[in-house]
Amino acid sequence: MSDDHRDIDPIRRTVLTGAAVTASAAALGITGVSAQTAQSGAAAPGRRMLGGVEVSALGLGVQNMHRTFHTIVPERDDMITLIRTAFDEGITFFDCAEVYGPFECERILGEALSDVRDEIQITTKFGFDIDPTTGAISGVISDPARIRQAVDGSLQRLGTDRVDLLYQHRVDPNVPIEDVAGTVSDLMDEGKVLHWGLSEMGPNTLRRAHELLPVTAVQNEYSMLYRGVEADILPLCQELGIGFVPFAPLGYGFMTGAIDMATGFAATDFRANTTRMDPENREGNLALVDLARDWAGRKGATPGQVALAWLLAQGPSVVPIPGTTQLSHLRDNMGATDVSFSEEELTELTGALDAIEVRGERAPPIVVEWNGTEAPDV
Repeated sequence: MSDDHRDIDPIRRTVLTGAAVTASAAALGITGVSAQTAQSGAAAPGRRMLGGVEVSALGLGVQNMHRTFHTIVPERDDMITLIRTAFDEGITFFDCAEVYGPFECERILGEALSDVRDEIQITTKFGFDIDPTTGAISGVISDPARIRQAVDGSLQRLGTDRVDLLYQHRVDPNVPIEDVAGTVSDLMDEGKVLHWGLSEMGPNTLRRAHELLPVTAVQNEYSMLYRGVEADILPLCQELGIGFVPFAPLGYGFMTGAIDMATGFAATDFRANTTRMDPENREGNLALVDLARDWAGRKGATPGQVALAWLLAQGPSVVPIPGTTQLSHLRDNMGATDVSFSEEELTELTGALDAIEVRGERAPPIVVEWNGTEAPDV
């Protein structure tokens, strides 16, 4: 372990109490909806609690608003309009990261929501080693100096003085989680960060992190297409009272029915490098879409709405963050909150999902290596 990993004051490796969060929020003059992020308890109708943060039942991921999976560069003004429409129609939870773009998606999000900052909850993430000139990613990094650099850069690009929820994007296998939590705690003391979370970490790291500094939310992939979190991470979050934020809740568009056996992917499309989309695997995996389509007919909904509603039914602290660059898809996603299942229906649907074997890996090999990592001991 380098000296950079040892320079955290041990006093900072303590639990940040709810009272300290409340004090930080008050010092920042947060009012309205944002004031609820410093409190715990029941959420208002149509909203959910992630730990002590009240958010809209669905969030909006902005990962592709600078460049889509199809390598298309959307019109910036169109993306700003989409984000504002999401807010106007009830979404207040917006998910971003420095690596998205890289950097540019934070600028788009900050510009779109600058005049409603106190009415929304912004998340961003640190943890990737990004070349500031080329944007190339050379691995993961979470040493204290890099965390501070990332947060300061994010605040500047977002045009804000605080991040409502800051995630470690991927665990750095060379940096103890104690050092990460200590640095984030310092940033909380400075008012730059209100809450924190982790993404795609190992279960032991999550437990250690939560003991050091209460974790508000975990963000992992979770959908009808990928349910691996049900084995360990989701039950652990429920045990510890940690919110769960599924990314790729529609399986990167798969569960909407937009992908079939005739669909091709650009070589640079993330999905082209996931074996679950290989033709020999995709054919069997499409049974999931057929199931969602059947339930859509029963519910007067769309397959994507059924897929999102099923996730929402997994617990009151589950908040999916589907991303899109199209207004029609945004509104379709938001319609999922109007779809509900009785206990018997949920059991029937989940049982049918259980009977379908999903084939293929969810991510390219390099990404798989970053998932489920356990931080080293101090």
